[in-house]
Amino acid sequence: MAVFRPGNQRCYLASAESCNGMLKRIDRYIISKYLKTFVFAILIFTAIAMVIDFSEKVSKFIEKPVTAYQVLTQYYLPFIPWINGLLFPIYALITVVFVSSRMAYNAEVISILGAGVSFWRYLRPFVIAAGLVTGIHLVGNHVFIPQGNAVLKTFENEYISSRHVKNKSRHVHIFIGPETKVYVRYYRNRDTSGTDFRMERFEGVELVELISAKTIEWLGPPNQWRLRNYEIHRFRDSTEELVIHNRGSLDTSFNLYPEDFVWLSNQKEMMTTGDLTRFMKKEQDKGITATKSYAIEVHRRTAEPFTILILTVLGASIASRKVRGGMGVHLAMGIILGACFIFLSKFAITFATNPNVPAMLGVWIPNLSFSILTMYFLSKAQR
Repeated sequence: MAVFRPGNQRCYLASAESCNGMLKRIDRYIISKYLKTFVFAILIFTAIAMVIDFSEKVSKFIEKPVTAYQVLTQYYLPFIPWINGLLFPIYALITVVFVSSRMAYNAEVISILGAGVSFWRYLRPFVIAAGLVTGIHLVGNHVFIPQGNAVLKTFENEYISSRHVKNKSRHVHIFIGPETKVYVRYYRNRDTSGTDFRMERFEGVELVELISAKTIEWLGPPNQWRLRNYEIHRFRDSTEELVIHNRGSLDTSFNLYPEDFVWLSNQKEMMTTGDLTRFMKKEQDKGITATKSYAIEVHRRTAEPFTILILTVLGASIASRKVRGGMGVHLAMGIILGACFIFLSKFAITFATNPNVPAMLGVWIPNLSFSILTMYFLSKAQR
């Protein structure tokens, strides 16, 4: 008669079949340990991250006209989901390594496998717990974390560092439609006006209309502009129609907005996936095809949560064997694997920006690589 002792619980097994009938209790036991350890890891690393971040930015908070309430609600409240969203896969790896190695050290894994339970069946509660965390991370990545980032990054751009705010002020070229291009020699953001404006409209490769103005002024939403000292050239076949108003003004509207002259390098982090999709479509409708960085961001938000499942199976395969050195060896190996994953993730995002590499393939390279590594360790796992 085999005996399994998960903690203070006992399951007396007369055969492998009876063990399979009682494994629901074992599932709850492992899932509970996984989730409790995962939450503990979140609390510890969140506290560490906030202390380090505050020590780096406290001088900025003192110098800027910002209240403690604003720092707490507009910065650190959305900072918590943002930093944890980045580290969820690492939390998962540390969690499964800690839980599995502790169970191996207490001979619980040997009892389970010795009772005739397959290693795949032993993995099931880990996969269930990791699947729950993956679902939370997936929804957070696509919806809630970007919503928090909209507050966090706005605060950061205004009070901490404006390095992400890029003003387009000189020699600005903007496509406002698939066949319409705008040029402004100099744009002033403070009064939303520009000088030496040109708008060219094409049909195929032929220029059919050219509108130029000495100055352009923003009148208000949705997209109202005033042109001063303007000229209109229309080309049909071999004729040209010319309208000149050297001292006149023209109030008109076209698909150009003041925010088109301001670019935020962290803008994609502040938009939900739905907003990103609509933004890419809007840019493509203008004839702008340089939207790959946004597509990479969308695929990253999906790929990272599934990393949790892969790293959970990998960690359980490594740490379920009792080795000399105990949990320390397993935790060290988990940290090394986590560092390798972070390095590979950064490399993959850089690699995905290559125009010859599909965005989806480039982003999923870490998961594909670690899936192969996971299959190898699964084949070598304790039976």
